[in-house]
Amino acid sequence: MEAVQKDHWYFMVLLIFLSSLEVSVQQRDVTTVKLKEGMVLECVCPWEGNLSMVSWTKLIRFEKAPVAVYHPEYGVSISQYYQTRIQFQKTTPMDGSITISKVTQEDAGLYHCSVQTFPKGSWARDIRVEVEDTGTVEEDGAGSEADGDTNIHTREPEVIQADTELIAERSDNLTISCNHEHNGTVYEVTVEKLDHGSTSGVGIMAKCRLENGGLFGVDYTHRGIVNCSEGLDTRLQLNDVGEEDGGLYRCLFNTDAGVQTTTVLLTVLSPVEFSLSEYLIYIGGGVSGLLLLLSVIVMLVVWQRKKKMRAKYITKLHPAQRRLRIKWRSWE
Repeated sequence: MEAVQKDHWYFMVLLIFLSSLEVSVQQRDVTTVKLKEGMVLECVCPWEGNLSMVSWTKLIRFEKAPVAVYHPEYGVSISQYYQTRIQFQKTTPMDGSITISKVTQEDAGLYHCSVQTFPKGSWARDIRVEVEDTGTVEEDGAGSEADGDTNIHTREPEVIQADTELIAERSDNLTISCNHEHNGTVYEVTVEKLDHGSTSGVGIMAKCRLENGGLFGVDYTHRGIVNCSEGLDTRLQLNDVGEEDGGLYRCLFNTDAGVQTTTVLLTVLSPVEFSLSEYLIYIGGGVSGLLLLLSVIVMLVVWQRKKKMRAKYITKLHPAQRRLRIKWRSWE
């Protein structure tokens, strides 16, 4: 009887434990938002609790690029591309919604919001921002639709000048260096790859930061190794580079004087490739040159042999015949 009661007690404890577990909840439906000035991307956790962190990312080329992070204790961290354009609403304790201003067509795409809570875990949702009319971005304002006028934010493409240029061949190993040459004390360095000349990042490659008096380095690529010095000079070593690694890399220095940047342009040279016709042309040219060289050698050998045979024939003649032949050769 005692054993049965003991097993029953264990079973009840297990049920209580399983009922208290919460898994991460993902809102399956993707919400669609129209691209416009001051648009709101809503992300409000449906249950009550303590909000630990809110993170926003955007899907760029099948990779999640960081957009913004909110932490109740450490504050807000916003990606360089969205600096001064994103604000967290925080209308309720579980509200992770953001507003985006000075919008352009580059702001369209799929956004992912993740809310970390205690004790129930995380909640997430996806929001797709779509452009209705190509080349226009609607701005909120009374009478804008009635008058038929559309306010457009156009931002000229920013021409980025590289501070450093690197050239590598495929399969090489190289190091991208982020050396701080600006004013202010650095407390975090981020290395990110830019999207083909755009100021928006494809993804963070590595980070170095000072935290609680210690130095921490994190790399986000399986082929890279990050090294951080005491002055937060950051070096990212890329192994076995390919053509897809070429492009602009940006070093973001978070300092007490603000965010400062340097850029590195990496060019990966492609191996020289020849078509079959080019190979045949080169082979034909080489064979022709070799035959010409052999012909010249044969002619020289024959000429030398004839010369030697003529010299031997002259030495065998009578002196008088020899003098006569020499005079005859001179007359010729």
